Amino acid sequence: MTADNPRPFPELPDSIDTIHIIGICGSAMGSLAAMLTDRGYTVRGSDANAYPPMSTFLQERGIDIMRGYDESNLDWDPDVVIVGNVCRAEYGDAVATRERGFPHLSLPEALRHFFFADRNPLVVTGTHGKTTTTSMLAWILTHAGRDPGFMLGGIAGNFDSNYRLGDGDVFVIEGDEYDTAYFDKVPKFWHYAPFRATINNVEFDHADIYDDIDEVEHVFRRFSQMLPKEGSLWVNADSPRAMTVSENTPATRRTFGLTEANDLRAVDIELRGRKTQFRVTLHGETLGEITLPTIGEFNVRNALGAMGIALDEGLEFEEIRAALAEFKSVKKRQEYIGGTADIEVFDDFAHHPTAVAATLNAFRRQFGDRRIWALFEATSNTSRRKVFQNDYPPAFAPADEVILKRPRDKKHDPKDYEEIDVDELIADIEAEGPRTRLIPDVDDIVDTVTAEAEPGDIIIGLSGAAFGGIHDKLVDALNQRF
Repeated sequence: MTADNPRPFPELPDSIDTIHIIGICGSAMGSLAAMLTDRGYTVRGSDANAYPPMSTFLQERGIDIMRGYDESNLDWDPDVVIVGNVCRAEYGDAVATRERGFPHLSLPEALRHFFFADRNPLVVTGTHGKTTTTSMLAWILTHAGRDPGFMLGGIAGNFDSNYRLGDGDVFVIEGDEYDTAYFDKVPKFWHYAPFRATINNVEFDHADIYDDIDEVEHVFRRFSQMLPKEGSLWVNADSPRAMTVSENTPATRRTFGLTEANDLRAVDIELRGRKTQFRVTLHGETLGEITLPTIGEFNVRNALGAMGIALDEGLEFEEIRAALAEFKSVKKRQEYIGGTADIEVFDDFAHHPTAVAATLNAFRRQFGDRRIWALFEATSNTSRRKVFQNDYPPAFAPADEVILKRPRDKKHDPKDYEEIDVDELIADIEAEGPRTRLIPDVDDIVDTVTAEAEPGDIIIGLSGAAFGGIHDKLVDALNQRF
């Protein structure tokens, strides 16, 4: 369970020139390092896992990386230390931070202090769809000339980046309900002082932090109460829990989704090739039609959430329509990697059963009766647990072939939980229809799929991590075979 409140904001030096980041090679921490460097600060950092592409990304920006977490990493006497979520209290440089009295911040504290001053944070939250919705909103505002700052949970196709400082009066940020740092155990989004926000949906996730759905609802409820009266909160009314947790927000609450219960609604949804077309209504009145270069009803909802905030920011529907027509997906979200002989390979971030089901259903509607391979790696702190044992089988039902990689062990994992039963999972998925196998090694999966693939097949690698480079390996192997 999370702490009751964020810690008091620490006292910082009047003048800050040098900053050390512990856990600098994490995707968010590396981006923060680059943002601070772009602002003119001297930044160095430490990490035990310094390897490409993040190590290269940092080195290209002149940011030094110290290997490991030793107390000596702080001998250069930085003005401030920023501590990543990966850092544990017993790490050497964490111990040195406390013992030597360095002022230290978590990632969300640092974002708020260095980048949100005199700007209105626009915060996108929810169990699913945060990164895509945040990317859509950042692109809509950029396309309209508003020059927002933003930080995303993935590389946005329209920017080929996951951050931009911007000079506009808003900062678009993905609001994560995961905790912040070992010394400040509250959700990241409690730190963001939201002016406008969305709640896309609320489901159980992060089983390593939250014991049950009640605890998840609690942190979203508190978040909704942090918005100011003059702000606005857009809520997906198709998610009953999202509606429940937002009941007492001081802000103006409006709703978006696909059912009649919503203020902002998508109707007449049609799949046009690899695009989705729909008509948008607000309070029953038609605003116009949107053509979105992505597939899946979940992406229609994501677009509506971004649209709601953009409308509140004063954009005209035509500005939003024009931007969404040119939207490019985020990497690892239905990302086409390559293919040959009419075999196509995709990479997708889906690992929660709801996301797996949404992705596979979208691909089934898109590709009709073509054979779909779903390759799945359970790597998140929740997917490796038994908590979703009964939810995964129906999620994989739209696929024809399912291959599971054995759940990845994680360093420092206490294993004080019941792991997902892979043998039971295989039997239950097969009962839903797809042929299902466990192949523990990535290279063996590549060999198997390459040998059995036929022209017309669709292959989707589903993982919240890199999946051992399986997507590029498959494309290379298929090119060699065909």
